[in-house]
Amino acid sequence: MPTRTARTDWTGGLEDGSGKVELSSSKLATFEVSFPKRAAEDAGGTTSPEELIAAAHSACYAMQLSALIAEAGGTPQALDVQADVSLGPDPAAGFRLTGITLKVRAEVDGLDADGFAKAAADAKAGCPVSKALTGVEITLDAALER
Repeated sequence: MPTRTARTDWTGGLEDGSGKVELSSSKLATFEVSFPKRAAEDAGGTTSPEELIAAAHSACYAMQLSALIAEAGGTPQALDVQADVSLGPDPAAGFRLTGITLKVRAEVDGLDADGFAKAAADAKAGCPVSKALTGVEITLDAALER
């Protein structure tokens, strides 16, 4: 399996500095980052490590869930996956990820609600990004919409 790469070019200190995150492997985009906007409610056109983790987690979870639905005999028609990643103070010092919520709404043929719930929970446990983030509480809100 391949290794993927991103890099950040940062200038300045934490409070007055800023940087650019480049998706180096795909060359699809470069995103602005800054700590003041990371800590603000309004991101103001910049991204953050938490948003990038949320993007990675939602994509990984959707792939894992689609595979498990198929293994269970179902056919995923549509999966709408949202990941919310929260940043907060770390009692030991600094900051930490304080929680992740995965929310999925799905249209699936061939699985009942119990079968879907099992696939959704198993996908949360088996997704490689979930495995990498075992130090963060991950909650799941999954619903089958047919």
